[in-house]
Amino acid sequence: MTIRVLVADDQALVRAGFAALLDAQPDITVAGQAENGEQAVSLTRTLVPDVVLMDIRMPVLDGLEATRRIAADPGLSGVRVVVLTTFELDEYVFEAMRAGATGFLVKHTEPAELVRAVRVVADGDALLSPSVTRKLVAEFATHAKRPPHSGRLDDLTDREREVMLLIAEGLTNAEIGSRLFLSPATARTHVSRILLKLGARDRTQLVVMAYEWGLVRPGWQD
Repeated sequence: MTIRVLVADDQALVRAGFAALLDAQPDITVAGQAENGEQAVSLTRTLVPDVVLMDIRMPVLDGLEATRRIAADPGLSGVRVVVLTTFELDEYVFEAMRAGATGFLVKHTEPAELVRAVRVVADGDALLSPSVTRKLVAEFATHAKRPPHSGRLDDLTDREREVMLLIAEGLTNAEIGSRLFLSPATARTHVSRILLKLGARDRTQLVVMAYEWGLVRPGWQD
């Protein structure tokens, strides 16, 4: 399967660099480029890429609001947004993840790491940079206003709570299966049910919920 990527950044040189790097990969193609958030939303609706690399600060419409609009569109439920930022611990990035971004990358990321990140996000079985993601969420989640979700923590079975804790720890489906003596397929099924019950877009939102609801507290996995 070829992974289709949309690159959204207001700097032409950055867009061109990312596009050249990704297009050089045998399993990745750049479906389009956008220079602001409004274009990013429009092109995402037209092209329906697998992954959007979204600069967090852009003119006309910023990456945060663009991410919200993409995540809120039922027709784009399969699109994964990766936010590009200058700083790792950035409240805007946290808000983007709350809104539906699957993860984030700092702009000075090594080329090989960018390519790996696109593949990880497209696959959907793992968090992007688990330790850094947990650090970011722990920094801001406990101070954030709890967002409305269509599901509740009480809806989860004891086993599903166990799985959610391991997701928050950054484990992949295979690692969750190994920890709980389940097959990877069974672990994947549990993850899918948790996403459905809580109305979450992906496992990154589950991490945010786990911290916001106090299921996990900062420092538990450190």
